[in-house]
Amino acid sequence: MSQFFHLDGVLHAEATPLHHIAEQFGTPTYVYSKAALLANFDAFASACAGRDALVCYAMKANSNLAILNLLARQGAGFDIVSGGELLRVVAAGGDPGKVIFSGVGKSEAEMRLALEHDILCFNVESIPELHRLNAVAGAMGLTARVSLRVNPNVDAKTHPYIATGLKANKFGVAFDDALATYRAAAALPHLEPVGIDCHIGSQLLDDAPLLEALDKLIELIDALAQEGIVLHHLDMGGGIGINYGEAGEDEPVPVGDYLGRVFARIDAWRAASYGGAPIKVIFEPGRAIVGDTGVLLTRVEYLKPGAEKNFCIVDAAMNDLMRPALYQAWMDVRPVALRDTAPALYDVVGPVCESGDWLARERALAVEQGDLLAIMQAGAYGLTMSSNYNTRGRAAEVIVDGDHVHLVRERENPADLFALESLLK
Repeated sequence: MSQFFHLDGVLHAEATPLHHIAEQFGTPTYVYSKAALLANFDAFASACAGRDALVCYAMKANSNLAILNLLARQGAGFDIVSGGELLRVVAAGGDPGKVIFSGVGKSEAEMRLALEHDILCFNVESIPELHRLNAVAGAMGLTARVSLRVNPNVDAKTHPYIATGLKANKFGVAFDDALATYRAAAALPHLEPVGIDCHIGSQLLDDAPLLEALDKLIELIDALAQEGIVLHHLDMGGGIGINYGEAGEDEPVPVGDYLGRVFARIDAWRAASYGGAPIKVIFEPGRAIVGDTGVLLTRVEYLKPGAEKNFCIVDAAMNDLMRPALYQAWMDVRPVALRDTAPALYDVVGPVCESGDWLARERALAVEQGDLLAIMQAGAYGLTMSSNYNTRGRAAEVIVDGDHVHLVRERENPADLFALESLLK
């Protein structure tokens, strides 16, 4: 059941009317449901119960400290892509021993930071990265645990900007090169190959490509075992999508069904080839945990009718929510207060000085100037991708727990934005 619903004509987050949040904290504001967040994580945790498995939340989706803390308290690990994200995990009370470090461009400083915190594993994406990590670990007198992010050349059938598993993508080691790269890693004195990883893309609504990628990883693990390179974990990445509410949109595979099919295939393989010996399985969900837990609350500034289009100009903009401008993403838009008037067709746009500053196109809305709108399913890739373009402060963030509202990030003001700048003397 969604934690965002209309009650007596007013959109609520759990037991809290959204207009109360706007009155207290202003707009634009990101509003998250604690109950939805915990329920989404529990879907993964329950599917992994009784198994040697770890759910590493992909924190690039939403890295608010309060959200990280709630997930850490549920036993989550974390998938990070920068040293800054590692420091966020530590600040939020997360366990660095449950951290997977992904990303194609890790710096020496980031490697040192991760080694100092004794993270679980580095997902390495190139031979030059192997050599850099070996040198950094050697200089520190340490051994770095590594897995290779293998690019299985599987079409995820998603938007090209969020597809990551094809030969044309920058991510990972090509499948045909993986065996030789593992040999190189095993030969380096300060690296310990312990796992294998893949991530073929985001917003996946069909698990067939993921299962195809799994078969290729199994093939590679078997080939490595024949050479004496024994891996201890299998990381299937993330990418499970959510439903954004667009007409005709496919429903994502339920989390329990997807994980169940992954485990069934792994169990059959281990029974046939390894006498049933288990292998640790890691998942890296992001959007599937936070995507539908949040909305972007915004206020209508003006209604601007035109000869070809009507514009609903709101106080949120592309700097607050980049997905529509960047991916042409469809986001559901709902009035906070329902009006008993005929709707009109509007493009919902922001005040940023760009023609690409739009949040939704051709939506039937019964609204007036001053009304509140909620951009739904905005919990993932919202504030984490936001910017200060046009010297606009980033939005506030709140978490709703029943009828209690907690401010977990204050709104930025202009003085915050130029505090680090200075004039020439």
